[in-house]
Amino acid sequence: MADNSPPQDPFEMFRRLWGPLGVPVPGMTMPTLDPKEIEKRIQELKSVEAWLALNLNMLRTAIQGLEMQKTGLSAMQQAMAAMAPPEAKDRKP
Repeated sequence: MADNSPPQDPFEMFRRLWGPLGVPVPGMTMPTLDPKEIEKRIQELKSVEAWLALNLNMLRTAIQGLEMQKTGLSAMQQAMAAMAPPEAKDRKP
């Protein structure tokens, strides 16, 4: 018969779920009660957040640059096609 009583350890369900994999789940230890340790973790996570935000901004800039390059290339191709002699337009291979 299944035991429907709530587990005493709130993380027991996760341990049972990840246990067969043999991989420890990060952060699944007892949360610290030390304010200094909590503040240290907050600062570490804020540093990671800032690094990720910087990378996101660089990625957006790269995408924007490629989109501008694509638009410029398309405009140049259209201008070259408009300036081509009429007989060249009719002789498409």
